[in-house]
Amino acid sequence: MIRMERTQSGKATTLSLLDVKTVPMRTFHITWITFFVCFFGWFGIAPLMPVVRDDLSLTQSQIGTLIIGSVSITVFARLFFGWLCDRIGPRLSYTILLAVGSLPVMGIGLSDSYEMFLLFRLAIGITGASFVVTQYHTTAMFAPNVVGTANATAAGWGNMGGGVTLMVMPFIFAAFVGAGYVAGEAWRLSMILPGMALLVMAVIYFFATRDTPYGNFVRSTGTRRPAEKTSHVWRDYRVWVLFLAYGACFGIEITIDNIATLYFIDTFQLQLQQAGIIAGLFGMMNIFARALGGIFGDMAGRRYGLPGRICVLAIFLMIEACGILFFAHMDALVWAIGSMLFFALFLKMANGATYAVVPFINTRSVGLISGIVGAGGNAGAVVAGFLFAAESVTYRESFMAMGSAVAVISCLTFIMVLAMKWRRNVNDDSQQYDTVFQVDAMKAR
Repeated sequence: MIRMERTQSGKATTLSLLDVKTVPMRTFHITWITFFVCFFGWFGIAPLMPVVRDDLSLTQSQIGTLIIGSVSITVFARLFFGWLCDRIGPRLSYTILLAVGSLPVMGIGLSDSYEMFLLFRLAIGITGASFVVTQYHTTAMFAPNVVGTANATAAGWGNMGGGVTLMVMPFIFAAFVGAGYVAGEAWRLSMILPGMALLVMAVIYFFATRDTPYGNFVRSTGTRRPAEKTSHVWRDYRVWVLFLAYGACFGIEITIDNIATLYFIDTFQLQLQQAGIIAGLFGMMNIFARALGGIFGDMAGRRYGLPGRICVLAIFLMIEACGILFFAHMDALVWAIGSMLFFALFLKMANGATYAVVPFINTRSVGLISGIVGAGGNAGAVVAGFLFAAESVTYRESFMAMGSAVAVISCLTFIMVLAMKWRRNVNDDSQQYDTVFQVDAMKAR
């Protein structure tokens, strides 16, 4: 077993993946697995939408509205759970989120109309707040030299659940059909499985994790972690540029998760299982791509500080934009798949690079900033959803518009680096960062 070094606050300074005994690494593994399961709840219905479309007689406009609904409420959920993490800690926050989120996931099978299906799709969107809790919890467990890598790896492996979901759910559906259920019953029964998985993870998270390396936010006396003033966070222009940047990468990612199966079926006349596997390749890139973004962010941060981290993010966004524009012009299936994987690589690296920046913007309000930036990802998906909801705009035209928007935001991110005063605005104090989650009265040795 690899020995894990620690700082004075108990944070891990290395990412030792074989370690399952220390609190930081045990939390790391439980956190990314939980996030992985959340994607099954959040996007489990996405690869089954061709079946749902036929069963409920949905139009393109209604499908576009459903895409918007699946991510819109997550904007508010991420803000709320980011705030909640700062107050009661990630352990209780995640437990509440998992338990509540499981209900609409299992209940969506009760839908018998577009309106009811939309309401359940909206409610399921709260599970997307799991990302904020995941990033908060890994930030609490790792030192500044490796926090970007830890955040990106945990989020990337969790995001991989989106790809696995697109691949697996069509086969779960097929298994129910093979068992004798008609298509209209099979998709409804398929959604019970991810809902049950969320409930199981709620129990595991409550009993198997801690808020910090030393213990939980809530002590035996009931005292909670002191609240921090947040007005300065809302006024920080860097937070809002990151809000846009995350919309340009993660916002595009969850839009592709929602639309990819339909796009490949309608454009290349594929079967459901074939389209699901191809669309799933997009999500499977998270097994390494997002972690690479965090690694490059940490490398740049060690040498050039916060501006270096932000420059890495801007570069990834620009290459992502070029890849999306290339993908929009592909008529051959093999080239469409290749170009999709190309822009997926840099999109997911941009995801990781973003959260290699977030912990250093303001170390006393990590939860709130994580929530705001995370909400930006869903806000980006909402905007993209309006493109796909428009009957007069083709899917290819929507991809071209998205690529152009990402290029503009990349340029804005570069401008932010130039606008920053190198010393005054860079909050990269390792000692301050290292004590954010350390409260002596909460140590549980």
